[in-house]
Amino acid sequence: MGPEGALTHIPRLRRYARLLTGDASRADDLLQDTLERACHKWSLWRPREDGSGLRGWLLSLMHNLYLNQVRDQVHERQAVELDEGNEPSHDPFLHTPERLDLEQALRQLSPALREVVLLVCVEELPYAEAAQVLGVPVGTVMSRLSRGREQLRHLMDGGAPVQTRTHRLKIVK
Repeated sequence: MGPEGALTHIPRLRRYARLLTGDASRADDLLQDTLERACHKWSLWRPREDGSGLRGWLLSLMHNLYLNQVRDQVHERQAVELDEGNEPSHDPFLHTPERLDLEQALRQLSPALREVVLLVCVEELPYAEAAQVLGVPVGTVMSRLSRGREQLRHLMDGGAPVQTRTHRLKIVK
């Protein structure tokens, strides 16, 4: 199978990119970059014994490209002068109707939770394959999925985004 095997996965890749970026044009750019990278790196893809794995590999490429884009945007924002930025006004009821929309609720999740919810619930990847795409253990996928679903429920009920606690190990000497 050559790079043309990726063509059947384009609709699912486009949907994942759209949900990941929240913007149709950025999603199309991400999809194009992903397919371009897949063509260049095709020799690195190894099918599994059952012949599957191409979708997971493509999603991994897309995920890594997306992270690179986000990182680049953060660096660009840090270089902007404070006077150049527009400070939005604060109106707590401005977006209340939009919170009923699932897409809006997904955007309010942290990137780590949103990625797991999209891969497992939307793309229907098994936990192991989602873990492989994200480069994290399966237990982390399950934990993030649980927290992501709970936050989505809370947001869809009209609640504010929930700040997740980070657990830190205390080293005792």
